Amino acid sequence: MTLLDVSVTNVALPSIARATDASAPQLQWVVSGYTLAFGLVPVLAGRLGDDHGRRLMFQVGVGSFAATSLLAGLAPSAPVLIAARVLQGLAGGLINPQVSGLVQQLFGSEERGRAFGVLGTTVGVGTALGPIVGGGLISLGGPDLGWRLVFFVNIPVGVAVMALARRLLPLDADRSRHRLDVLGAAVLGTATFCVLFGAVEYESNRDGRLTLLAVPTVLLLLAFFRRERRLTTAQEDPLVDLRLFRAPSYTAGVLFALAYFPAMAGLPLVLAIYYQNGLGYTALQSGLGITAYALGSAIAAPVAGRFVTRIGRPMLLVGVGTFAAGAIALAVLAGHGALVLAPALFLMGAGSGAIITPNQALTLMRVDPVAGSTAGGVLQTAQRIGLAVGQAVIGATFFTALGTGHYAHALRFGVVAALVFLVVAAGVGGADLRAKYGRAT
Repeated sequence: MTLLDVSVTNVALPSIARATDASAPQLQWVVSGYTLAFGLVPVLAGRLGDDHGRRLMFQVGVGSFAATSLLAGLAPSAPVLIAARVLQGLAGGLINPQVSGLVQQLFGSEERGRAFGVLGTTVGVGTALGPIVGGGLISLGGPDLGWRLVFFVNIPVGVAVMALARRLLPLDADRSRHRLDVLGAAVLGTATFCVLFGAVEYESNRDGRLTLLAVPTVLLLLAFFRRERRLTTAQEDPLVDLRLFRAPSYTAGVLFALAYFPAMAGLPLVLAIYYQNGLGYTALQSGLGITAYALGSAIAAPVAGRFVTRIGRPMLLVGVGTFAAGAIALAVLAGHGALVLAPALFLMGAGSGAIITPNQALTLMRVDPVAGSTAGGVLQTAQRIGLAVGQAVIGATFFTALGTGHYAHALRFGVVAALVFLVVAAGVGGADLRAKYGRAT
């Protein structure tokens, strides 16, 4: 539900613009406000789950998501819709760390890879099917009601999930309550906001002055690191226990996510623009155009989950290579219809399915389940930053190239930008692999 709401809204933007008279910057914030808010809270949400119970925080998050979906669906104007989307993002950011924490809690190390593989299928299919679901709902409801159905559909899903959570998830055990590091949460949240806001705004208006936000970001992150190091050393309830990063697999996994997620997020964004504006597809046709991506991800994710504990990080390198091969094929075949692009998209989906949750499983493998939600929250924050950076950088590359050529030409430049991120991700994975063999000898 939370992942679907990223891609499904992209398809609904033209209908939202007609119904609410939203300007281009407002439409940008309908999407980006959700993404930005989603990325602000995972670490704090993870800490709340570890301290107060994951079952409880999961239900609070799902209930809040359903309520804010109702607000978004009833929004009479673009500003109200943007506000509802920000609140939706905060609720979504509360849910996801509890999921990774529950997987850590409920499954042993041997079963954990398979569990994350099932989760990976959900992630891949949920993300890729968003345009199809969105296009179908818009076609069903028409230009006025269709975009509201995109949000209303979350309400029955949320109610059902809350009922299932009460029935299936274990009761939260009594936990030793820790003092919440409010100052640390505020500092980290502000630093994350600077990154995400800069990326979102740059994608919208290409203002180079936004790079100046790097200065407060670095200063805030240094202040956060110093504070958390002091609290960790004194055992005084840090927001993020820095001992997490003593595990090389955890550090490598977070860095890998920062490098890979820009490519994974940026290419589907520009591909949707290419389909609808370049080829003249409807929202539904555009969604159906990337079905091959969903299929590849759905097939690869459970297979990768089954073998990830046996193969380890080399699987991620194979996934990066597969995704890159699909992206290159996409660039070569650009200018043709969805059917011709299907094999390339299938390869990209298969590569993504072999990366996202296997990296999550490997990253969290050595983490104490007691801190599972916090550790997952840090990883998800890295993923959200990667998503925002990828959409900004690859989107900017696409639109810059569009000024000097046609849509297929711009898509090829978007692929080149994505390949740069993939090379960095492969470098991180390769370095961790070399270090692992070095430690073994």
